Amino acid sequence: GFAVDPDMNHPEASGVGAIPLNNPGGIRMSTALTYIPIARHRLNLTIKADTHVRNLVLNGNRVTGIRAVSGEQDFLLEGREIILCAGAISSPHLLMLSGIGPKTQLEMAGIPPVVDLPGVGKNLKNHPSASLRYNETAEHPIRESDPRNQVGLRFTVQGSTYKNEIQVQPTASYPPDQDAADIRVGVRLEYPFSTGEISVLSSDATQQPRILFNFLSHPEDRRRLREAVRMCADLFAAKPLSEVVGSRRSPSNDVIKSDADMDLWLKQTVTIAGHSSCSCKMGPVSDPMAVVDESGRVFGVDGLRIVDASIMPDIARANTNA
Repeated sequence: GFAVDPDMNHPEASGVGAIPLNNPGGIRMSTALTYIPIARHRLNLTIKADTHVRNLVLNGNRVTGIRAVSGEQDFLLEGREIILCAGAISSPHLLMLSGIGPKTQLEMAGIPPVVDLPGVGKNLKNHPSASLRYNETAEHPIRESDPRNQVGLRFTVQGSTYKNEIQVQPTASYPPDQDAADIRVGVRLEYPFSTGEISVLSSDATQQPRILFNFLSHPEDRRRLREAVRMCADLFAAKPLSEVVGSRRSPSNDVIKSDADMDLWLKQTVTIAGHSSCSCKMGPVSDPMAVVDESGRVFGVDGLRIVDASIMPDIARANTNA
């Protein structure tokens, strides 16, 4: 009942098709592999591994450098402009360690506030993912050599106005502690309303921040994911999929029939998709929760930009790597 989708990376993509992968020769193409080699020879580029940035250095409201540690060496790096690309978790954490963030939260962590920027660490989003689980069949056994990602489905839940808010990705593997294959049908909510928060807990840069994704706190998120899981259960109960996979291990038929039981199952099952974003969101200066402007410049300070997924104003209905 779904159209064939020839290119799942296309903005108007919808339906069922091959999962696009960036792994020629079985090697996932990372930023390091695709962008750094062509620039590594440049005399104005230094790449320093095994280095942990402690905080930004400010002179008044201007960022002039960073303090970092590498092994036993503490050092200061200065520049006319500092560009953060530490990701949706570490970029807001680094701002807060440097006194840039929600004033009350900084004070509670023992960090002197320099710039009161309430949106830092707020608006955190990810793609909540729930997995239906199936047994394999004797006629169609899963082999360790089988590719994990082959086909996907994108669709809109009935009653929703957000196109392609659901992505379905079946995978199969042989966990080392199990005798049988684990067939998972991952159902991701690509456009969640629920937002989370990253909080600094200490002025110690080595102490991890508190991460609260707050998944499914919005009732419409629960409704849409419930319906998407039910639709996938129906798909796999009908031919031809019913002839390929075995019985469904989770959720049970009794759970699927009840909204309350489904909500509990989702709470117990939902996990992250690895797509954290939006925690230093871009927006106009009139938005009190915006952290950067349209050029990635951080409000309230000079000489600082952020260039990672934390500045997305809202989460993309797609894998953030793509």
